[in-house]
Amino acid sequence: MIYHQKSEILDRLTEMRAQVSLQSSTDVLPDDWINELLLGMRLSGLSYRCVQVTPPFGIRFDTDHPCARFHFIAHGPVILRVGNDIYSLATGDAVLLPHGGDHELLSSPEVSSRDIEQIDAITLCDRVTRVDQCGAGADRCDAVHLFSGCMQLDLGGLHPLVSMMPSVMHVGTLLSRYPEMLPMLEAMAREAKLERAGAAGILSRLADVVAASIVRGWVESGCGDVGGWVEALRDPRLGKVIAAIHRDPGHEWTVAGMANAMDSSRSVFADRFRAALGISPLGYVTQLRMRLATQWIVEKGLSIEQVAERLGYGSQAAFSRAYKRETGQTPGEARNAAN
Repeated sequence: MIYHQKSEILDRLTEMRAQVSLQSSTDVLPDDWINELLLGMRLSGLSYRCVQVTPPFGIRFDTDHPCARFHFIAHGPVILRVGNDIYSLATGDAVLLPHGGDHELLSSPEVSSRDIEQIDAITLCDRVTRVDQCGAGADRCDAVHLFSGCMQLDLGGLHPLVSMMPSVMHVGTLLSRYPEMLPMLEAMAREAKLERAGAAGILSRLADVVAASIVRGWVESGCGDVGGWVEALRDPRLGKVIAAIHRDPGHEWTVAGMANAMDSSRSVFADRFRAALGISPLGYVTQLRMRLATQWIVEKGLSIEQVAERLGYGSQAAFSRAYKRETGQTPGEARNAAN
């Protein structure tokens, strides 16, 4: 697949680079809290598609495959429709839809769409397929080129932020603060325009990095206008406690100990914590431990005994009881269901 739009891609990315300015903001989260919490962020690609299509076209992505969706426009333009919202994407643009969900990529708003799963594709390499819908005799210079990915988004300690994320996260909104993202987009553009060996695999890795960078940029920029958990992190004293919990979830946490870390009385701390996060301090600790337990048991294959010890439980039985109270199933049932 040879792209003939090299100059347009570079012109678009040059324009984006020209708009970059290093701006500061007083609305960001403390760096040390962010560093602690981002340690657990994991974003991995499940499948990718290289798509080449000529207008008019409409491609639909639905909720039958629940995952985060990433789209890079190697050559546009493309219309992204999510519900009643319309986004115009140009060459060099990238978007992440952290919740996935129903959405469409269109040549124009009035065009009907077709389910991406119903479009024939050929395998390029592991997890990467190619869709060519240009048609016989079509001018490939007018073709739109996309690179789309279905991704598993696991924020680890940042799990409470998932539900707070906007439906569409656009890389263009972060470039002024994070100009280092531009070289990654440029690298994707270079790989997309040539049929070099291994290009599909390299594109998939770059897509993972760009998507993770979009999430990190959103977090570091203050997570938009969301409140609650993020506002708690912005509070230096309360944020210090939350970061400490995530740093050592297996510690024998008590309300008194957490209040002492915030230099507050137990009652004031507990009230402030619940007001900010909508849950008690110990309830928050338990939720975090069970999310980590699920990840370690299901994904990393750790034994239940190892997980119980890591999370500070005195016995495997005590851990199993806590896990079932929180999740509705035993650790063994969770492992078997995943397998």
